[in-house]
Amino acid sequence: MTASRPAVSNGFGAVSGVKLSDLEIDHFAIIADKLADAAGDVIRKYFRKRFDIVDKEDLSPVTIADRAAEEAMISIIRENFPSHAIYGEENGWQCKEKSADYVWVLDPIDGTKSFITGKPLFGTLIALLERGKPILGIIDQPVLRERWVGITGRTTRLNGEEISTRSCPKLSQAYMYTTSPHLFSGDAEVAFARVRDKVKVPLYGCDCYAYALLASGHVDLVVESGLKPYDFLSLIPVIEGAGGVITDWKGNHLSWEASPNSQATSFNVVAAGDKKLLQEALECLDWH
Repeated sequence: MTASRPAVSNGFGAVSGVKLSDLEIDHFAIIADKLADAAGDVIRKYFRKRFDIVDKEDLSPVTIADRAAEEAMISIIRENFPSHAIYGEENGWQCKEKSADYVWVLDPIDGTKSFITGKPLFGTLIALLERGKPILGIIDQPVLRERWVGITGRTTRLNGEEISTRSCPKLSQAYMYTTSPHLFSGDAEVAFARVRDKVKVPLYGCDCYAYALLASGHVDLVVESGLKPYDFLSLIPVIEGAGGVITDWKGNHLSWEASPNSQATSFNVVAAGDKKLLQEALECLDWH
């Protein structure tokens, strides 16, 4: 990536319309690593321990680990980038202004049900948006100590090593993941069933970890319904940087504008390690 102006070290962001320099990107990545480290330190303290579980308004569970991990990340962002906005799953929009060029989107524990049942296939998701576009994404599994880092224009890395998706052009050859078949309903359930019946092996139960496995070339396809922006924005740089593709069920790029009035609406998401496989999956979903 070509540097177009001096690096900014005070966290006040780039001039609108001007490309970030490598030094700026590197600085963001260093802080993002610190966020994941801080969240992981919190999460490991509570993993497979006894704690209270609270049901949110949408009946999804939340724990002290979710809230404490998000607070740990927020404090680091505020210290390093006071002008940046934050949108967290547990705390929503946080910013001194009504808008910001840079927004950190956080999901401290994606896969809380896995976390509370002692299954280490959940993850911490961290995305940095520049004017609405994800330029950096992290999938961190703090128990297994695996960290996927995706940065726009660079190859995705797992624990520092470059990774890539694998070739699989046909549904009939594909290993496919979804978190649970029970998360689909109505027309989405019917559309998913069409894909499930054509793949080689349907698999279940990984939340964000399935997308990480796809980026590493172990899985070919992930199809899910009802994901919130904090569930998928961090996945985009990770998957694209590994050579994969991720869209909605119509093949459109996934995007979401974060603001004080933004609602965390639901999206249908499909990711593939092979562009030909994505096209087959989209045709099979036939989503209108």
